[in-house]
Amino acid sequence: MVPLLPLLALASPAAPPPIDSGDTAWMLTATALVLFMVIPGLALFYAGMVRSKNILSVLMQCFAITGLISVAWVVFGYSLAFDTTGMQAGTVNLASFVGTFENAFLKNLTKESVIGAFPESVFITFQMTFAIITPALIVGAFAERMRFSAMLVFMLLWFALVYAPIAHMVWAGDGGLMWDWGVLDFAGGTVVHINAGVAGLVAALVLGKRHGYPGTPMAPHNLGYTLVGAAMLWVGWFGFNAGSAVAADETAGMAMLVTQVATAAAALGWMTVEWLTHGKPSALGIASGVVAGLVAITPAAGTAGPVGALVIGFSASIVCFFCATTLKRRLGYDDSLDVFGVHAVGGIVGALLTGVFAAPALGGFGRVTDIPAQVWVQAKGVGFTIAYTTVVTYVLLKLVGLVIRLRVDEDQEAEGLDLALHNERGYNL
Repeated sequence: MVPLLPLLALASPAAPPPIDSGDTAWMLTATALVLFMVIPGLALFYAGMVRSKNILSVLMQCFAITGLISVAWVVFGYSLAFDTTGMQAGTVNLASFVGTFENAFLKNLTKESVIGAFPESVFITFQMTFAIITPALIVGAFAERMRFSAMLVFMLLWFALVYAPIAHMVWAGDGGLMWDWGVLDFAGGTVVHINAGVAGLVAALVLGKRHGYPGTPMAPHNLGYTLVGAAMLWVGWFGFNAGSAVAADETAGMAMLVTQVATAAAALGWMTVEWLTHGKPSALGIASGVVAGLVAITPAAGTAGPVGALVIGFSASIVCFFCATTLKRRLGYDDSLDVFGVHAVGGIVGALLTGVFAAPALGGFGRVTDIPAQVWVQAKGVGFTIAYTTVVTYVLLKLVGLVIRLRVDEDQEAEGLDLALHNERGYNL
């Protein structure tokens, strides 16, 4: 992600830079595609994987988070994530970790504000969609057992204290902690996927297992919805990755190509390894492989070439398959929809391999000449994000739990969250 806010600060208010209609049109399109990933994409992907008595609860959570984070982004989120006040390259201070409230309520935004070659309003909305999908991803880890009110309070606090600081450290530019380290995260492998996946695992552990898990069958009730949702995620991800070039240029074109290549490789990889280990390929498996590939190529989309994308996608599918199946069973945690196994693990694989395939010597388009050194930088970023997200997420859940009961009671869980929390049924048969 290119740090564009400094460009705005340098622009003369009396003579703003010219608007490029091509860049603007592409960023408008990319923004719509990323929102499409959440509603309806992620919402349907998750809704099909839960039991029929919980379909509306998952859809409701995705829609509510979309509204909640959109408002919070305007009030304080954009400022916390992208304000550069006090940032200085090579200097570690509070501004290295989080922005100020200098741009709260977007008070410095005008119709004429420009970032790069398109309106700042478009950039704000584009980044808003990233802020929306990240907490929405966490929903899959605690699906079917968290109270709606507790979910809303937790998500708002998590957005303010986890997502915004991590985004600032990685993307805000010179003076940002992980930016100064040299961490490469083109479109959110660290900021979005590792962040959300680790938070999801913490939430699943704090809330505990669903009643009856793993002995009671809890099969997805409508894999058709899940496949449709996965297809929407695949299409929308071009906005996610190619849009992160923040221009309609050669970087966006290559990001689109490697996104398709990695995702296809991951879909085939998951299908193949499942076929070999379980005897049959499954629809849920190929959908999971698609998402694993999309996640893994995200940090590398601006620097990897096609061959690197093949390796990243295939590698992620194999690692994520075993983490979402074998590892999950052995450790016994109830990550309902495999948020950790796919998003955190896929993000980690992608982040580390970004350090390898950003090297021109391996067909990449980055500036990496010392691969081991860059992999170490990537590992530092991964480790810091895991540690920070784990600690803050755990503390937030415990604090919210002191005020609002986190989990529905056993009778409500047995009845299903659709009726228990929303007094509605997904299916009236």
